[in-house]
Amino acid sequence: MLSSLRRRTALAAIATLAAALAVHPTHAQDKNTIKVGVSVGNAEQVFEVVKKVAARDGLKIEVVVFNDYQLPNAALAAGDLDANAFQHQPFLDNQNKARGFDIVPVGLTITAPLGFYSRKIKSIDALPDGASVGIQNDPSNGNRALLLLQSAKLITLRPEAVKNNNATPLDVVANPKKLKLVPLDAAQLPRSLDDLAIAAINNDYAEKAGLSLTKDAVIKESPQGPYANLIAVRRADKDKPWAQRLVAAYQSSEVKAFIETQFKGSLVPAF
Repeated sequence: MLSSLRRRTALAAIATLAAALAVHPTHAQDKNTIKVGVSVGNAEQVFEVVKKVAARDGLKIEVVVFNDYQLPNAALAAGDLDANAFQHQPFLDNQNKARGFDIVPVGLTITAPLGFYSRKIKSIDALPDGASVGIQNDPSNGNRALLLLQSAKLITLRPEAVKNNNATPLDVVANPKKLKLVPLDAAQLPRSLDDLAIAAINNDYAEKAGLSLTKDAVIKESPQGPYANLIAVRRADKDKPWAQRLVAAYQSSEVKAFIETQFKGSLVPAF
């Protein structure tokens, strides 16, 4: 009798749990607080809106801000973050290869067109011969800056490097203005503008330095380029419900409207 009662009680408990999972399948056995790493600047503003949207779905987002592009993937790989949102696919591919990470994208966020800025000239036509030109010293963004210089017909790159998206200053085969390419850490470039004729500055660092892509850049990428930023997680987490909820919050109509209204073309939704 007692054994039969226990069996009925256990079966009832299982049925109750199954019913609960059926009602809330997305949130079942799901974490409801996550840490997301972002780079300093406009990503912080966007994530204030993302946090509000996610909170309505019961997902609390703790934002961790980084000043260095080399740190968010290391923190994610180490388990100090659940996700990050600061990089494009070429940068992630390079980091995975160079540092042995196993990090994957789960959703697109924005495109932040790269620009070259100057405190010395107002138009790229005024760039003098022999000018010092700052570019990022990390492989993916350095390649991106060189491609932008080539698009402005200031240099010519080895075709194979362009095809493989891995150009470095060593791949410059024509440099008619004899520009001096100066690779620097991305975060240093805004602070080095006084010493350079022009410098490639990523959008988040440009905004922090008070520079506007639409008003101040002397060369700028097309927003329809291949450098859409993304939300990334450890491979083991790519199918977790919380990751899907994070992407859904970011790709909401509310966040899209904020990006379009707030940044007026200097950031473009990629979703």
